[in-house]
Amino acid sequence: MTRRLRIKHVTRVSYAQPAASSHNEVRMTPLTLPAQTTLDSRVTISPAATTWSYWDYWGTQVTGFDLMDPHADLTITASSLVETSPPGTLPEAPAWAEVVEQVARTRLLEFAGTTPRTTVPDGLVDKAREAAAGLDPHGTAVAVSALVADRVEYLPGATGVNTSAAEAWEQGAGVCQDIAHLTIALLRGLGLPTRYVSGYLHPERDAELHRPVAGQSHAWIEYWAGDWCGYDPTNRTRADESHVVVGRGRDYDDVTPHKGIYRGVPGGPPEVTVEFTRVG
Repeated sequence: MTRRLRIKHVTRVSYAQPAASSHNEVRMTPLTLPAQTTLDSRVTISPAATTWSYWDYWGTQVTGFDLMDPHADLTITASSLVETSPPGTLPEAPAWAEVVEQVARTRLLEFAGTTPRTTVPDGLVDKAREAAAGLDPHGTAVAVSALVADRVEYLPGATGVNTSAAEAWEQGAGVCQDIAHLTIALLRGLGLPTRYVSGYLHPERDAELHRPVAGQSHAWIEYWAGDWCGYDPTNRTRADESHVVVGRGRDYDDVTPHKGIYRGVPGGPPEVTVEFTRVG
């Protein structure tokens, strides 16, 4: 059953003293995919600024803008209307030998190696190998996701944006970003190409129409098993019509929702709110 979701993502940045200037990139525009159609999307800036957009190397739409006059704060509002559909049937799992061959001769190689955020000790990969012994790529993705979810409790505020996968495992708590990074690290360690997905998850599957619901941005994974297959290790489920994809990359650094630089004294962390309204 298809769904139509309105999403309003607001980021507010307040500076300790007015910033002399700032240069920004925003990745908050949902993609159009076989099971997802972006019907409308816009990014507005306050103070007003001229924006431009482009597609980055990983296929994410980026909105850029500069503020060259002093400003005490910055508000970015990304509004979109997206129609989503349930995921299709999983492709037949390829043999592991075929996965190895595809990694060796295609761009899958980019999603098979480690990054600073997805580096873990060899001992953790051994644990994943034990959990997935004898399983095909689909079964491996589910088993490793369960291993991570059993170890790392979802606990907002337990980690920061710079926490590594290994650190999240050691402390046994984290957020969806940490759980995704850990799962990616272990699956790649087993030879399964896996990418990080940034987007949104409607928090109420059976939400009534036209009632706004507070939510947040979300992260999950896609692993390659003949085709890219979405899985949400935080919630132990396939990515479905409640998930809205904004971008994919090797890890969070490739798809950061908002990043930039400014000239001025250090300020506090941004305030972020996400609101969902089901309209169909």
